[in-house]
Amino acid sequence: MLLYLFLTCFPFIFFKLKPLPPWASELKFSLPSLSKLIINSSILTYFTSKMFLKRMSFSSKVDNFEEVEEGNGAISVLDLPELVLECIIERLPPDSLCSMAGVCSSLRNRCRDDHFWEKHMKNKWGRIIGPAAGREWQWHVASTKDSSHSKRGRPKGLMRILSIVRPSWWIKPKVDDCSKPNSSPDDSIMSWFLALESGRFWFPAQVYNRENGHVGFMLSCYDAELSYDQRTDTFQARYPPHGRRAMAIENNVPWERLRAPPVDTSPHDLHISDCLNELRPGDHIEIQWRRNKEFPYGWWYGVVGHLETCDRNENYCRCHQSDTVALEFNHYAPGSRWRHTTVNRKEHREEGNEADGFYGGIRKVSSVEELSTWKRLWPSDVLQ
Repeated sequence: MLLYLFLTCFPFIFFKLKPLPPWASELKFSLPSLSKLIINSSILTYFTSKMFLKRMSFSSKVDNFEEVEEGNGAISVLDLPELVLECIIERLPPDSLCSMAGVCSSLRNRCRDDHFWEKHMKNKWGRIIGPAAGREWQWHVASTKDSSHSKRGRPKGLMRILSIVRPSWWIKPKVDDCSKPNSSPDDSIMSWFLALESGRFWFPAQVYNRENGHVGFMLSCYDAELSYDQRTDTFQARYPPHGRRAMAIENNVPWERLRAPPVDTSPHDLHISDCLNELRPGDHIEIQWRRNKEFPYGWWYGVVGHLETCDRNENYCRCHQSDTVALEFNHYAPGSRWRHTTVNRKEHREEGNEADGFYGGIRKVSSVEELSTWKRLWPSDVLQ
């Protein structure tokens, strides 16, 4: 008996181990692919066992058939193992998630979980939704909850607190028909996603070349309120009024002309520049500019140029050591008053006048995605 146990447990003592064949080293499994294989195998094994037991029940005695008939022999999705069910829900698109949420209360609670909606929100809306849009959504949720308790009188609770810090430069309501019954949203990502999809929620973002690429706004990016149109897969933009100019509305704005604000600064506030000391000729920048002090700022694309005293020789250029930074907007023709300006590197605040407008804060553009967007929007003709 002991000899048998010894031979079965330790056969490698008596037999020389052979190396693995060459093809074995080519079998490489990553953790994700291995986990998918295990999950798929679990699902297959689960359903196979269910079907096997079902066949066995029907082929057995009559009293066993009554037990199967009592349960209808049906396999509910809730009978699946927890990990398998979670993996199925995680792979559902948004419309299927909504459909499954309407099946029963148990699935509704699961399908509304933020974990399953974070991916959908990031994939579709992440590029144009920024902190300002998040604050606007929280404001909407708080105001809707507050209005459900009191529809008259002064604002209460969180709505009253947010009304102190909420920007006051939009004049129209953010969400249409929010007073209808059963339309009060919660603060879940699912509710936010569906509000964006429906177009009822107007959110702040920025639009390149506003007003259908009006020549006066070429290579600029302005703040606007946006509403999504599912039928056309485009947006309606509302630009805030300023001075004597009324609110401007633009329809059919494509995704390619939208972005989330790169800095969390109101269009009426000066952006504090933190890149002035590192700017060198050839760097790409965006600078705030507005026509007069009643107007909101827009972000305008430009490059850092050489000073007039520089011979543009890289070996002798000392422009980066000067307190003066030259900015060039090369989409304007040489000699145009919009082609060139200078700012003070150490004491830069808002600079300008009523004739040429006012230049504000500067941010350095270095990401490949942002630079490719500006190049794509470059006008076909030189501007005057």
